[in-house]
Amino acid sequence: MTPAPDAPTAAVTVVGLGADGWAGLPDASRTALREAEVVIGGPRQLDLLPPECTGQRVAWPSPLRPAVPGLLAAHAGRRIAVLASGDPMFYGIGRALAEETGALRVLPHPSSVSYAAARLGWPLEDVEVVTLVGRPAARLAAALHHGRRLLVLSADATTPGEVAALLRDRGFGPSRMRVLEQLGGDRERTTDEATADDWPGGRQPGDPLNIVAVECRRAPDALRLGAVPGLPDEAYEHDGQLTKRHIRAATLGVLAPAPGELLWDIGGGSGSIAVEWMRTHPSCRAVTVERDPARAERITRNADRLGVPGLRVVTGAAPAVLAELPPPDAVFIGGGLTAPGLLDACWEALPGGGRLVANTVTLESEALLADAHRRHGGELVRLAVAHAVPVGGFTGWRQAMPVTQWAVRKTPDTSSGPSSGAER
Repeated sequence: MTPAPDAPTAAVTVVGLGADGWAGLPDASRTALREAEVVIGGPRQLDLLPPECTGQRVAWPSPLRPAVPGLLAAHAGRRIAVLASGDPMFYGIGRALAEETGALRVLPHPSSVSYAAARLGWPLEDVEVVTLVGRPAARLAAALHHGRRLLVLSADATTPGEVAALLRDRGFGPSRMRVLEQLGGDRERTTDEATADDWPGGRQPGDPLNIVAVECRRAPDALRLGAVPGLPDEAYEHDGQLTKRHIRAATLGVLAPAPGELLWDIGGGSGSIAVEWMRTHPSCRAVTVERDPARAERITRNADRLGVPGLRVVTGAAPAVLAELPPPDAVFIGGGLTAPGLLDACWEALPGGGRLVANTVTLESEALLADAHRRHGGELVRLAVAHAVPVGGFTGWRQAMPVTQWAVRKTPDTSSGPSSGAER
């Protein structure tokens, strides 16, 4: 997709620019900007260019992403240079441009993340990067693990305060924070270290061009949330409609989320399956369908609390609302199995290779799963969990209601009709 740096055929050249501006650019980047007939960038970036860059200067409108196709079309046939902050292909405009044109030449500059790791002495491969540029701060919660180092890309000068507030709220107030501003430029500055608990609430915002370094420390009394499915039930706000911890872990294991995949969570309840599907990887996506408005709002709160604010919540009854959803890679049915046509509608929606998992505790729904297993194959199992409880002065087992689970993978090379095959 990206030609060699000296390739003459690229219609668009993307030039990474640091806080040091023109002075920090290598010769290849300077030449590209001098020869450009049109230079597109943010007002701050355009102001860093010297008069010798004579091309027409065009500032990005807001919102930026929808404007990309129109701007490229408006200047088609001219030599276009686009200014980007740091490395254009790392949370930068390079991605949007690559999606719009195949003739793309990229001249990167060290990213703010590279500068920050160098200043802090942190091995970059051991650091997790979270961007809050154009994204809610709640997504940071999914990355919070004791001992983990984070670099947070700030939206503006208010982001450090938002990060400190979120850390306190999620039980990570002892975490240590520093803010690194204008990295690589003449006005570079690193703040003194402070914990999120001690972060001054009235601190004046610093430079808008900043990155927040966080060394995560969990408070002793905070609930421990692991990196694998099976979070404690106490992590969720719920009214009893919750796939319990051990069943949830087994269910996610069978659903087998992979990066970039989309889950339909039908009968969301508290949203626990969709939330933990999305927590497995930042690119995992999910849509949860819940007919009860109060529960739908609760799912949204759980998603925000647990770091996946991108979870889409659809309030409505399945299967009626399913036709409006994008095709899934996997489907989980945790409620509403007896709704006429639901199981067949979910099967129809699955592409070849897609997975379907359905859980139930009722005899009526169990009969439906047994029939589906007969028609489509897959695996039918019963999951039982018992907890030790006091019995007088002794201890005995209290059995939870057993869960019947049907799990099936649709055969990739068959049609999508209800009579198509499946594999175990």
